[in-house]
Amino acid sequence: MDLYGLIGYPLTHSFSKRYFTDKFIREKIKESSYDLYEMKTLDELPALLKKKTDLRGLNVTIPHKKDVIAYLDDLDDASAERIGAVNTIKIYADGSTKGFNTDYYGFRQSLTEWLDRRGESCSNFKALVLGNGGAAKAVQVALQDMHVEYLLVSRQKSDDCILYEELTEEIMSTYLLIINTTPLGTFPKTEECAAIPFQWVTKKHYLYDLVYNPAETLFLKKGTEQGAVTQNGLKMLELQAEKAWEIWTAEENLWSV
Repeated sequence: MDLYGLIGYPLTHSFSKRYFTDKFIREKIKESSYDLYEMKTLDELPALLKKKTDLRGLNVTIPHKKDVIAYLDDLDDASAERIGAVNTIKIYADGSTKGFNTDYYGFRQSLTEWLDRRGESCSNFKALVLGNGGAAKAVQVALQDMHVEYLLVSRQKSDDCILYEELTEEIMSTYLLIINTTPLGTFPKTEECAAIPFQWVTKKHYLYDLVYNPAETLFLKKGTEQGAVTQNGLKMLELQAEKAWEIWTAEENLWSV
């Protein structure tokens, strides 16, 4: 049996288990299963890898995307190394591990497709990136590669980050693409929302929420009320999941050593 799974905390409402279980059935992928491995601390990871010798790959979610790097043998230069965060781990036949970041691919591809459907191009926008966690790192690198100027907004001020209360009408009218990378608004805490000044959101704005559950977060709902175009994170999630599967199942001959 080839095992795959998700590590993080909490894992109460996991997209990944449902997605991959359905995929295995739909595509008739035999002798494969996907499980949830809830862990408050990453100290539990080495024991999991030792115990579950059939593990071929893991997804990583909040809050472990950055800290998991210290537990891995190698990082993919093109994604995880640049981003400084891992959401996909490939486990090789000798037990060694390598970290990748498929959030980058999922975000970049879904953003490009979304704007293209609207007759827009990424190069026409400046972006506000809400949050400064692991998901935000992938978004930043993707925006850099797409040559999109962006400004980081967080609850904690730093050299490269402004506070929510520093968002002025001028900033809001200049940065028309607003990307929420925080978990605010995720089920069951659906009444939460990033504290941007929605009174300055207009029909020229595009609001992208990486949250996918619920389908319309309070962030997106408030944007819609102001006339903004909105998109949730479901397509990004599907794209990153397929990229993870590609990583796990490539070079299968490595398992014959």
